Amino acid sequence: MRVDRGLLGRRALNRALLDRQLLLQRWNLSAVEAIERLVGMQAQAPEPPYLGLWTRLVDFRSDELADQIMDRRAVRIGLMRGTIHLVTARDCLALRPVLQPVLDRGLRANYGLRSADADIDQIAAAGRTLVEQRPRTYAELGSLLHAQWPDRDPAALAQVVRALVPLIQVPPRGIWGASGPAAHTSAEAWLDQPLASERTPDEMVLRYLAAFGPATVGDMQTWSGLTGLRAATDRLPPRLRTFLDGHG
Repeated sequence: MRVDRGLLGRRALNRALLDRQLLLQRWNLSAVEAIERLVGMQAQAPEPPYLGLWTRLVDFRSDELADQIMDRRAVRIGLMRGTIHLVTARDCLALRPVLQPVLDRGLRANYGLRSADADIDQIAAAGRTLVEQRPRTYAELGSLLHAQWPDRDPAALAQVVRALVPLIQVPPRGIWGASGPAAHTSAEAWLDQPLASERTPDEMVLRYLAAFGPATVGDMQTWSGLTGLRAATDRLPPRLRTFLDGHG
């Protein structure tokens, strides 16, 4: 292994992470610029991204982020680890295809369903049609699909669509001070653009390191939910620098 520099101690790693996470000082960035710099923000609940931006940005206002969500420049979608993240529209289109294996694995683990199941694509296609007619909750989506596949569990049917169709949570979900059910439509319909065709994780790895590094391959895999990222890091030199920490 080629090591470009000497040992990185715990404090150096800590300071690097905080700096890349925009946490050592407040920054003069827009909400969208910060979200893209961070490769998205955890958003299982609506409020944390607002709090996270308040801690990072000069003069951040809640209506700035709310406006970006309403204008479809920022979206809430299941991505890293299969959990809801707030990302820019551009990152939604770029990252969702790369993270498809994470959603596939969750479908197998939680519902015993595989992409090779005979009717899985038909269920996904029917679900896409339903959510593109109008945004729907998972309960509504599962109920409607159950009428076509009565031998399947409604919750499992909705999760097939979640795994195979990139579903965005539409406003007012995610708007500060507003409330609404977690209703979904497809990313393609909401953003009026196709997903990226690229599925290799190389650029995602570089983006992750810019926002969280220095980091190990294990760190990258924990953050993303993907496995096998050693192959990506092996492809990336000389774009990567390698360091040693106190554990070697």
